[in-house]
Amino acid sequence: MAKLKVVLHPKIDRKKKKQYRLAFRVTAYRRRSYLYLGYDIDPNDWNEEFEKVRKTHPKHQLLNRLIRKKYDQIDDIIFEAASKNEKITASQILDKVRDKLDDTTFYALAEEHIEDLKQANKLNRAISDRSKLNRIKEFSKKKTLNFHEVDELFLRRLKTYLLTKRHVSERTVMNLFVFMRLIFNEAIRRGLVDYKLYPFGKGKIQIKYPPTLKIGLNEEEILKLENLVLQPETQLWHSRNIFLFSFYLAGMRISDVLNLRWNSIVDQRLTYKMRKNNKLDSIKIPEKAYEILEMYRHDQKSSSDLIFPYLKGIQRSSSRNEYNTTKSSIKKINKYLKELATKAGIDKKITSHIARHSFGNIAGDKVSPQMLQKLYRHSHLSTTIGYQGNFIHATSDNALEEILKFSTTKI
Repeated sequence: MAKLKVVLHPKIDRKKKKQYRLAFRVTAYRRRSYLYLGYDIDPNDWNEEFEKVRKTHPKHQLLNRLIRKKYDQIDDIIFEAASKNEKITASQILDKVRDKLDDTTFYALAEEHIEDLKQANKLNRAISDRSKLNRIKEFSKKKTLNFHEVDELFLRRLKTYLLTKRHVSERTVMNLFVFMRLIFNEAIRRGLVDYKLYPFGKGKIQIKYPPTLKIGLNEEEILKLENLVLQPETQLWHSRNIFLFSFYLAGMRISDVLNLRWNSIVDQRLTYKMRKNNKLDSIKIPEKAYEILEMYRHDQKSSSDLIFPYLKGIQRSSSRNEYNTTKSSIKKINKYLKELATKAGIDKKITSHIARHSFGNIAGDKVSPQMLQKLYRHSHLSTTIGYQGNFIHATSDNALEEILKFSTTKI
């Protein structure tokens, strides 16, 4: 009878470096065959005795679930062949598994992806991706959706439906396509889908975001907000403080601001983990931001207290409760920012995210893109250059004036 084992199969890559590929090894009639799962695993993260990925690996739950599912498929084929006294080689067993790859549906893998986000406490993204999946189900009107059905025609029809029936923006459609591409890439990575079915890329469906106009406050408008006389401890006062604190810290995301604790501050530096991508960041606190912190010092009861009041007292054991409270707080802050704009005589829509745009607008081309990349906490310089391009107008404005100098006629 054939034997099945989950192993790390070593391979030397082009750079002469040893890789350990997660694989199923089937042995039959003294010959071995391997089915690779598309993941390289550090041996320190592998429990050879129990044939599973240790908890030290960030994707241990996903990988162990994948191992169990695929193990059962292979084991069933081996058992069926043995019960029929069928002579079958190791490669034939794994070929039968590969023939069943289409049994994994787009919906099933998408649901698994969303569940993994929940397990990782990435609730914001999980809810967002759940919404995207619901839109796809709403359009297809099918209980199951196989990968071969998600072709270029399907995607074009989905786009038309979203734009004309659901009246969403082009950017929303592109975000949904990015989600679908992610699921496809994962399926191909695991060997569940043949690459020839991939509907994205050159000559196929291309994901291109439409240009957007980002408008931030200028220096004069920031000064107007700073100089507003407000009653301390009111909602307007808190909202103004949080907006300006975000602005002073190069447009720190509002969810990160609301979750800041006093023990994040050491030697007038702020060290925190960004909730969007779990990256650690450390930044010197500017004097103006420090002045805002001092306004809340009297409420500090311990080093682990939250600095700003909106999320105090919520049950942190519930990710859903924390997510809902954060969303509700941001909505409330945006409501009061609208009122603050009126009071300050600012004829622009102000939301918590505009603090980031305002920093970009005022930064302009005063500092190098490399420095802005660090301040924005972007992973790639190209992201910074693309973002900052929305706010650098001086050069083009001056060029326009220079070109039109030939005319002296007054109209």
